[in-house]
Amino acid sequence: MPYSREHKAQTRQRIIASAARLFNRRGFSEVTVGEIMTAAGLTHGGFYRHFKSKDELYSEVIAQYLCRPPQPWQQTPAGRCAPGLPFARYVVDAYLSREHLEDVDGSCPLIGLPSDAARGSPAVKTAYRQVAEHMVRLFEANLSGPESRNQALVVVALCVGGMVLARAIDDEALATELRESVQRHILASTGWEDARRG
Repeated sequence: MPYSREHKAQTRQRIIASAARLFNRRGFSEVTVGEIMTAAGLTHGGFYRHFKSKDELYSEVIAQYLCRPPQPWQQTPAGRCAPGLPFARYVVDAYLSREHLEDVDGSCPLIGLPSDAARGSPAVKTAYRQVAEHMVRLFEANLSGPESRNQALVVVALCVGGMVLARAIDDEALATELRESVQRHILASTGWEDARRG
């Protein structure tokens, strides 16, 4: 008896969730299809009923990242963001938070996979670019003036670069100093630190 369409969709989601965790934890190139399927509780052969390749799976993981429910690290800073501050302030606080730093499995793929994306196929690079562009548009919408696009690009670079460095070094105090310095600089240079919606 063939599986129902609902069962196939649920199985596909299990594969995507398994891949997202493993990609963030170990990197795209270090994870095999077999490991993804084992972590999802499925057999290796079933993978190709859902995806043509690991690259296609990665693209789907990225696409779903943009639509998934907020992770705990994305929710925590909301309480610390005073009413009237731009939404971008909340995003910066969440992105540069200790919670995000520690949530390797659920973190932004821009942090976990930059080297893999740089060496990846066109499909992998396209998926990675889509997340970066989404972040740029979000910040740009909270800025004004002729330099808003350039400023948004810099904010994205600072957020991602700051978190990549903070994760890569073995000195917790320096990692905290990096994250907090990047956050202070972004908020001061954008006006999001004290700005209120008019």
